[in-house]
Amino acid sequence: MKLHEAEARELLRRAGLPVPDGEVATTPAAARATAERLFAGGATQVVIKAQVLVGGRGKAGGVKLARSVEEAEKIAAQILALTIKDLPVRRVLVAPAAEILREIYLSALIDRSSRGILLMASAAGGMEIEEVAAKDPTAIIREIAHPHAGLLPFQARRLGLRIGARGDLLKQFVAIATGLVRVARESDADLVEVNPLAVVPEPELPGGERLVCLDAKVTIDDSALDRHPELEAWRDEDSEDPIDREAREMGIAYIRLDGSIGCMVNGAGLAMTTLDLVTRAGGTPANFLDIGGGARADKVAAAMRIILADKGVKAILVNIFGGITRGDEVARGLIEARGQQERTVPMVVRIVGTNAKEAAELLTAGGFATATSLDEAAEKAVALAAGGAA
Repeated sequence: MKLHEAEARELLRRAGLPVPDGEVATTPAAARATAERLFAGGATQVVIKAQVLVGGRGKAGGVKLARSVEEAEKIAAQILALTIKDLPVRRVLVAPAAEILREIYLSALIDRSSRGILLMASAAGGMEIEEVAAKDPTAIIREIAHPHAGLLPFQARRLGLRIGARGDLLKQFVAIATGLVRVARESDADLVEVNPLAVVPEPELPGGERLVCLDAKVTIDDSALDRHPELEAWRDEDSEDPIDREAREMGIAYIRLDGSIGCMVNGAGLAMTTLDLVTRAGGTPANFLDIGGGARADKVAAAMRIILADKGVKAILVNIFGGITRGDEVARGLIEARGQQERTVPMVVRIVGTNAKEAAELLTAGGFATATSLDEAAEKAVALAAGGAA
């Protein structure tokens, strides 16, 4: 689950990290009121930022500066009227604009290869980290934090020194870096990113500098949300892909890929094996979809709708091993789903296990192409996607 910038900043603020003031507004009048408060508090400019769960807000006109309350209200109205990458802007974040001296990139993310939390930092902040990696891979410094102990102080100091932090800034960096890893651990986050972590003037110390988290991105592991109801409350269903939302509500594990063969499978291991076999047969999977154990006809029909929502799907492979999942229930769901299809896509079905005989009778009567082995099913699906016969 992705958090909006405003909620991501609030999560960091609760963890004690330095985050600038700011409020979310849903109307131009509310944006004006927040801007008025910030100007009264000493801000010389405010930044108004669209709250949408996609990148490229600035290029789309979703991030602008205002120098007066009137301008803030006008800009907020303009941004709230935008649609960015098919997502309407319903909220804006109004915050004081910072005088940025330098920008740092800092993120914590799950690293499965090391079984730890990977902390990445770069003195080239403010840019997409992919751009930095492409231009100069050595500009990205890495440390692996222990999943239970977190980032140790010596690791944070080493990271800070390598990106040029010294003196009091180094102390601040150590606190922020260790705090970022703590947020990732305690929130079950896949990613906690601050970009930029800005060096700004310290108003109470002439010539002094301090660090502040100007922009934040957080992604929470969906499988852990039952432990974090306070984070689940931040889910923005209006900005969520309708297909992803239906999959989540139906308890279907769904990940869209770039191929042309839709896959419906029960069990994550069998699903991954199916994707491998499709690839080995010369095809490209369009998705990972696990309907789970004990799926009934309505869930199977929902899974079919989800697969068919991808217009790039040219054939569908259904691979079911019936344990607690009854083969005849799956067959009925497929028959029901085909009757609801808005477009006709060829399909091959392999069902073994519980009530497989009954399933075969239903599928044969329904005119479905079937297969008895995994290899046969994958090869037929690839042939169908290429326009051939099963």
